[in-house]
Amino acid sequence: MNSLDEFFDSPDSLIYGVGNSGREDDGLGWAFIDRLEEHPPRAALRRTYQLNLEDADLISRYARVLFVDATKDPAVESFAVSRPAPVLDFSFTSHAMSVPTILATAVQCFERIPDACLLAIRGYRWELRQGMTPAAERNLERALSLLTSRAARSPHRG
Repeated sequence: MNSLDEFFDSPDSLIYGVGNSGREDDGLGWAFIDRLEEHPPRAALRRTYQLNLEDADLISRYARVLFVDATKDPAVESFAVSRPAPVLDFSFTSHAMSVPTILATAVQCFERIPDACLLAIRGYRWELRQGMTPAAERNLERALSLLTSRAARSPHRG
């Protein structure tokens, strides 16, 4: 796959927003899904508070998965797209797992792994409060603008 277009333009794709809209910028993953729902792509859209063991089963049923989550990483200026490799992370708890651990679990338990990318959108505040910071909103808009305009230019768009 040469671009993210297939993540938006295919019914066998999942766009999975991770976060908590009640913790300020931690809601970026959900906000991404909210905005996509205004003009839904062909991909399935879902939200979750955090990744859990059951998500390995969910993602194993799709050809492609785009995880969308907030990041505190100061090296990420606005947003970043990466291709996480499946790696079992033994530091996980029963309450939250990393994307690489979910991918590795899908391989180990279901012998199937989707083509996966992680869209990390830069956030700044994580307090128990509704709404995102203005800077996080701008980063969300930048990510949406770039990614959805690329998908709209896809020749397979219907």
